[in-house]
Amino acid sequence: MNELLNIVVTLCGGLGLFLLGMRHLSDGLQSASGERIRRVIGFTTTNRPAGVVTGIVSAIVVQSSSVVSVMLVGFVTAGLMSLAQAVNVLVGANIGTTATVWLMAFAPSPEILGLALAVAGSLAYFPFRRGRVRHVGLALIGLGLVFLGMAFMKQGVAPIRESPELSAALGRLAATSLPSASAVALASAVFTAVIQSSAATIVIFMAFAAEGLITGETAIAALFGANIGTTATAWLASIGASAGAKRTAMANTLMNVVGSAAFLPLALAVFAPLAHRVFPSAFAPTPDGLYPRIMLPIAAVDTLFSFLRGALVLPFARPFARLVERMIPERAEEKPHLSVLDPNVTSPVIACEQALVEIAFMAESVVDMLAHARQAIAGKDAEEAERHVCRREDVLDNVQREVTVFIGRVMSPRISSSTARLEQRILRLADVLESASDEIRNIVKAMRRLREAGKEPQGGDLAAILEIHDRIEALAQFTPDALRSGVTDMAARQEVSAEVKERIFEARRVQILRVGVSDGAGTAGVLAELDLLNAYNRLRGLCISAGAD
Repeated sequence: MNELLNIVVTLCGGLGLFLLGMRHLSDGLQSASGERIRRVIGFTTTNRPAGVVTGIVSAIVVQSSSVVSVMLVGFVTAGLMSLAQAVNVLVGANIGTTATVWLMAFAPSPEILGLALAVAGSLAYFPFRRGRVRHVGLALIGLGLVFLGMAFMKQGVAPIRESPELSAALGRLAATSLPSASAVALASAVFTAVIQSSAATIVIFMAFAAEGLITGETAIAALFGANIGTTATAWLASIGASAGAKRTAMANTLMNVVGSAAFLPLALAVFAPLAHRVFPSAFAPTPDGLYPRIMLPIAAVDTLFSFLRGALVLPFARPFARLVERMIPERAEEKPHLSVLDPNVTSPVIACEQALVEIAFMAESVVDMLAHARQAIAGKDAEEAERHVCRREDVLDNVQREVTVFIGRVMSPRISSSTARLEQRILRLADVLESASDEIRNIVKAMRRLREAGKEPQGGDLAAILEIHDRIEALAQFTPDALRSGVTDMAARQEVSAEVKERIFEARRVQILRVGVSDGAGTAGVLAELDLLNAYNRLRGLCISAGAD
């Protein structure tokens, strides 16, 4: 009983260290280079090869295909890339994430290497309060914990060889035929879905194979299931999220399920014999019955499977994307609440990416509100247009509040200076855009008061207000355009702002000159129109503020 307890505690402890190390490694690498990864993913998906290479590099850098998937959710939802382009990047990410398994396969002495990396990381992490060196230090600590976790898992597996009962139990987990290989893959998929790490699952099966407790063929069958189980992470992240998030999760799941179903029958017939031929010494036991080099062929098959799965899906990326879009249609109703922010996210880089999706929604909403406000001013379905503006303003109030809380929760002194600036920009934009929605609501309410008082602008006055409104709408359009392109043209923005300001001041001068004139609109009407013009002027200032760095 004590022996079994020691095995379980050591194995589970090693697994915990491995997963914690992967978390720190991913967080550190994201903090050091996550902003660059976000830009790379956003702007190098113009064709299939570029998308695949982007996915490979991104997954290697952040050591997680799940992180890349979450970033892709943000881009797809924001309209920065199509689902077909996201599929290209997913193909590459699934290839790039096999780098972790290769690291484990080539580790000469995981205990010494893990301790050395942890020491080196600590020397870089603890003396610095923030900065890239600190982030690299956190990544090194994480990588050290990964190797230490692997060492403990191997240590926990070793005593199983001395237990006839446990050895016999694992011996029954043998892939000797397609049904038994399928059973192994299913068990591996379930285990991976629970621990949410395909790398950890594959490493555990590698450790079993290295101790001679299972065959290399069984470990190869397990990696097919691990690639299916790891898609559970994206589904957990998409709970309660937008259709774009669910589509990305579905695309990843279908890709892995179809790939495993297509190539699992070849695991025993093709992949295993090929591994024996390329790595003959890896399958030869040492005198004490161990297989210390068995990890190499397993890692090679994992990478080969990822390439073949990508080759199966990549030529049909567009029809595949259309199939997923039909399976998960876009919701037709107006967005009533936040659908992108994941409360479980702890990475500042991913949090910023998700928050930017909501900021883009706010910017588009301001333009939409201005379009409906124009209808209210012109008297076209004025009541319905006003109700739409008020409903959308309520939504933006909620978005601004939730984005502020969301970003505040993931703020950390260890984030990079670029990520800190991005967080500050997101908070400022959320505040500015919410204030802009307030001013638009004030405009339609002012028009309603003028209409109810019988002092609604007519003729030249109405034309002047509509001209100002159109220029304000053009000024507001700069913000969503800049969020999509990543380029802020402040010179053009300032030029439009100057024109709007001149028009507003001229309209105010005309209204002031009417005070006391018998055929004028009367003092009450003049003051009401001045309030309207002042609201436009404040809105102009907010539109300029939205473009400031």
